[in-house]
Amino acid sequence: MAIVDYISDDNPSAALALIEEIQSKVAKLPAHPKRCRPGRVGGTRELVVRPNYVVVYAETPAGVTVLRVLHAARMWP
Repeated sequence: MAIVDYISDDNPSAALALIEEIQSKVAKLPAHPKRCRPGRVGGTRELVVRPNYVVVYAETPAGVTVLRVLHAARMWP
């Protein structure tokens, strides 16, 4: 939500579009959880929503658990 809050300060419609895009793409993960690239941390995978936004998730017996939504600038030390 911090990402959406930050974007909405300048452009509320862009923030809404981003959250809808993330939700739409995440909703498809349970059907094909291995379709995204392996994550940088063992046991995770990464869904690239846009070039600068990545959803980090893990497969669980119950389905898929979203762990984080990151801006690409925060992915590297």
